[in-house]
This record gives sequence, structure tokens and C-alpha cells, in this order.
Amino acid sequence: MSERRITISTYNILLIVSVGLLLVLLWQLSSLLLVLMIAIVLAATLAPIIDRAERLGVPRWLAVLLVYLGLLFLLIGVGVVIGPTVVDQIQRLFRRLPGYLEILESLLNNLAARVGINEPLISQFFDTQTLTNWVIRSSQQLVVRSYGVTRGFLGGVVSLILAVFLSGYMLSGSEQLIKGLVSLFPKPWDDRLAAQVHPASQRMGNYIQGRVLVSGILGIAISIGLRVLGLSEFALGLGVIAGVTNLIPFFGPVLGAIPALIVAIGLGGWTFLWVFLLFVIIQNVETYVLDPVLVGSSVKVHPLYQLLAVVGGAQVLGIIGALIVPPWIAGASVLLENLYLEPKRLAEEYQEAIASPSEELTLKDGIN
Repeated sequence: MSERRITISTYNILLIVSVGLLLVLLWQLSSLLLVLMIAIVLAATLAPIIDRAERLGVPRWLAVLLVYLGLLFLLIGVGVVIGPTVVDQIQRLFRRLPGYLEILESLLNNLAARVGINEPLISQFFDTQTLTNWVIRSSQQLVVRSYGVTRGFLGGVVSLILAVFLSGYMLSGSEQLIKGLVSLFPKPWDDRLAAQVHPASQRMGNYIQGRVLVSGILGIAISIGLRVLGLSEFALGLGVIAGVTNLIPFFGPVLGAIPALIVAIGLGGWTFLWVFLLFVIIQNVETYVLDPVLVGSSVKVHPLYQLLAVVGGAQVLGIIGALIVPPWIAGASVLLENLYLEPKRLAEEYQEAIASPSEELTLKDGIN
């Protein structure tokens, strides 16, 4: 038998060690990378507004300042107007949640008795205390993942402020920043990458803008609908919960509907039915009208990849990951399309065009 010798050059060893050290360094700087990811998403979201203001003759730095001040005053205004009511309603909802779950357990026991199922069997699979603890524990795990990456509550606040300042800097000096980054790559990749910045940023921004707009519309519609259906005591708080959770694709609408349905159960069967129909109608309007118009046309990413982005982001970064990873996937799809798939398609068409005349010539020679 012949012996095979595997030789590894010094260059390959240094390359492997360098890549390993780089990965360790990136892991240690995970909080900084998260700040950069959030900053880029914020910058991509606000870039169309800044560009429009610049075309109207407003200096770019002034446009950035005015937009951020406007957003700050808007958030403060919304918080002052509805903040105290929302907080009060959510607090009362959490205090009454065990009672609503007991009503749900009682209804399930009555239903089980009618169909001949023993009550202890229902209690074994549906225990209000266990269910409440599971909901709280699952929510805490998602929050703790985000909490751990941002190094605590204070670290999270500092990271958010830093991300806002970084995004403002990116917006005010975007051209110089892009030129400096792409200059690190050899030609012709520097020009190719520079050409992809605008379409990738546009797709990321359109995704966030669409999700925020859809969530705002649904939050208002759900608040009004619940108030009409008799849940006025919690209507605004439940609408805010549904709107915020709707920012998370796929799972958000379901998570937002659960609290309202639990409250509706405590108010009677017909109320539950109407609330359930309300969420079904709103979910269908979002799926077939709002998402295709405001989100789907701009993302151009297969729903399966969006779902994997949400799940993977939530597993690694918690709630923050579920929010910011999907727009990054949307931006990365631009690079994949323009730098690989499109050149690959053009190369295949070119090869077919070259092969076609040769085949025709060979066929003619055979006939002659």
C-alpha cells in the first residue's frame, strides 16, 4: 500500500490560527457587533428621509439632526399621551392573568366532562400555575439573551444610545465612510461592492419601514376593535402588545393575539368568538394586503429564509435578534443576487450563446 502524506504549509497554519483568533475576538466583541448591526439598520431605515431632505436643498448634517430630533419628540409625545394608560392596563392584565387562566381551565374541565374525559387528566396537562410559570420563564429567556449580549440593563441603554449616535454619523458622512471601506478591497471588487451599498441599504430600510408601518396600523385597528367588542378596560394595552409583537415576523401576530383571547374567555363565549374573528380578519388583511404591498415587494426573500432568520436571531440574540436579523438577511440577499446569481446567469447565457453557433455549424457539416 502506498502511504499518503499530508503536508501543511506554514502559510496555511498561520491562516487557520489567524481565523481562529479573529473568531474569538469577534465573540468577545459581540456587544459591539450588535451595536453596529442595530446602527446600520437604523441608518438604512432613515436614509430615504435624509436623502429626500438633501435633494430639497437641506444640508445633510442638518437633515440628520432634524430627523432625529423629530423622532425623539414623537416618541416623547406618544409616551406622554398613551404611556401611563398602557402601563396601567398591562399591569392590571398581569394581576388578573391567573384568574383568567383558572376560568379557561374550568371551561376545559366542563368540556372534558361532556365528552367523557376524566378531570384529573385535564388538570395534568393544563395546570394554571405551571402554564403561567412557563410563559414567564420563556419570556425571561428571550429577554435574558438580549440582556446578556448587551451586558445588563444599563449596558443595553448605553448600547442603544451608542447605536443611535453611530447611525447618525453613518448618515451624515455616508459617502466618505463607504469609500473608505471599499478601498480596502482590490479592484474591481471595490467598485462592485460600492455599487451594492445603496440597493442593500434600500432593501433593509424598506423592510423595517414596512414592518413598523404594518405594526402601527394593526395596533390601532386592534385597539379600536377590542374597545368595540367590550374589552375597553384593556383595549389600548392589548393593542400595543399586538402591535409591538407584530414587529417579529411569523410568530409575532400569534403571540400578540394570545393575551386578548385569554381575556375574552373570561368575558364569555360570544366575546371570545368575536375577538377570535377580529384577529383572524386582521391577520388575513396583513398577510394578503399589507405585507405584500408594504413589506413583501421590497424584501424579495423566500418566507422560509425569513423564518429561519427569525428563529436563529431569537436563539442567539433573543428578542433583539428576532427584530434585526431579518433585515440583515434582506440586505445580504442583494449581495447574493448581484454578485453571484446574476453574474452566474449571464455567464451561463454567454456559454449557451457561444455553443449554439458551433452546434449549428456541426449540424450543417453533417448534412452536407
